[in-house]
Amino acid sequence: MIPGMTPPPPGTPRRAPAGAAVLREDVTEAIRAAVFEELAAVGFARMSIEGIARRAGVGKTAVYRRWKSKLSLVLDLLTAFAADGLPAPATGSLHGDVRALLEVAAHALRHPVASQVIPDLLVEAARHPEITDAVRAVLLDGQRGVVASVVRDAVARGELAEGADADRALDLIVGPLYWRLVVVRDARLPQGYLDDLAAAAVAALRA
Repeated sequence: MIPGMTPPPPGTPRRAPAGAAVLREDVTEAIRAAVFEELAAVGFARMSIEGIARRAGVGKTAVYRRWKSKLSLVLDLLTAFAADGLPAPATGSLHGDVRALLEVAAHALRHPVASQVIPDLLVEAARHPEITDAVRAVLLDGQRGVVASVVRDAVARGELAEGADADRALDLIVGPLYWRLVVVRDARLPQGYLDDLAAAAVAALRA
């Protein structure tokens, strides 16, 4: 308190400090969009905050106000992608739940984040273990939780034996799609492919 000043009465709202930055949402979205363009043009290793700012039409300070590094910026996009990726289904049957997961996963894996950003980050992860940990935390942990919920419900209905492995279920359900859509990059799924894959995954889980 400065000498001679009267303190405000209790409960008086505190003003934001003069000059405090207000983060405009349109600027934030412009930066996020610029990340995709920069990744497509130069890849994660050569991507820079300067390049992102230039593409977004903002200064570097605008980027650093929101994210401390290019990794935190990319992981923010991955977090948003993962949150929309695999909602927990509740169809009332194991086959129905697996089929619903495959439908959503097939759509998600065609997204630019899955087809461009994630493979590039996995290449970098071979040299930078912190990227591996971050990608695992953002993507794998969330998907594991959704599949674990499907397995628990199936066990409760008597469709799977007690102790069914949720990690094995995740591999069986999402693994083939990831291979085909992200690694092989063949987005043309034959008619009935997801139905057949769901039946095969359920049969393997029950074996």
